[in-house]
Amino acid sequence: MADANAARGPKAPRWAWWVATGFGSGYLRPAPGTWGSLAATLAWLALRRATFRLPGGGPLEGWLWYGILPAMGLTWIAIRASDAVVAETGDKDPSYIVADEWAGMWIALIPLWLLVPFKGPMPLLDVRALAPFLLFRLFDVWKPGVIHDLQSLPTGRGIVMDDVVAGIYAAVGTALLLPLLGRI
Repeated sequence: MADANAARGPKAPRWAWWVATGFGSGYLRPAPGTWGSLAATLAWLALRRATFRLPGGGPLEGWLWYGILPAMGLTWIAIRASDAVVAETGDKDPSYIVADEWAGMWIALIPLWLLVPFKGPMPLLDVRALAPFLLFRLFDVWKPGVIHDLQSLPTGRGIVMDDVVAGIYAAVGTALLLPLLGRI
């Protein structure tokens, strides 16, 4: 009789489970991807609020240091965490892994850094974050063009990269909406 755990890989570290499941948001039902995206948006807004007083030069420098670099770092960590959890479980792309939604959402939200560069902190619940949230969920579910193809990449890259590109699409859409969002 074969051991049930024989097909499983090495046990993933606890940090990998926390990151891969979006700090537990991936266990929420229904629609764990939407819950993960919501948790990522709230975490991003909290980070934006906490860092508004940090030195950053102009709005573009703040965009880089507090927008692009954290999103890139989160993407890298999401891939590593997803790799570890998938190796342990043997699941290809389980719904409880929402680190990909976190990475994609943080990319989708980057244009919002330009809305409130030096006027004060963003509110913790900012209605302007609804546009990138909805655009990201649209592209993440719809998966047009290359987004669908990226799912075929192996392990963590396949899990995360389609959401990264969905986040880029949503960021472009959000950037196009900035004049309208700036009036809200």
